[in-house]
Amino acid sequence: MKTPKHTVVLGASDNPQRYSFLAVNRLAAHEHPVTAIGKKTGVIGTVPVITEHPVLPDVDTITLYLSAANQKAYYDYILSLHPKRIIFNPGAENPELEQLAVQNNIQPLEACTLVMLSTGQY
Repeated sequence: MKTPKHTVVLGASDNPQRYSFLAVNRLAAHEHPVTAIGKKTGVIGTVPVITEHPVLPDVDTITLYLSAANQKAYYDYILSLHPKRIIFNPGAENPELEQLAVQNNIQPLEACTLVMLSTGQY
């Protein structure tokens, strides 16, 4: 098995119709530690959805389920976590944040977390 990657899901929702819900479930099923942050609290499987922005050590990946406009409020928080990479899921593409990521030695990826997990690329 691959090394677990602590992942922060920004834009997490406890609505089973949302891709962020599927991502949290699949990340947990692949035994990746997950922090789910959303607009409102809830639970996805056994993972709580929180609204706070906690200081988290050793974040490998931030996966975004927010539009570019909704990401702006998170820029400082994202950069403060010093992730190795940021995944911009379909609909979350954001050239401005991608450029900030590169300037801060963070790898930006326009990809789909669900596809990466299902194909072993995560």
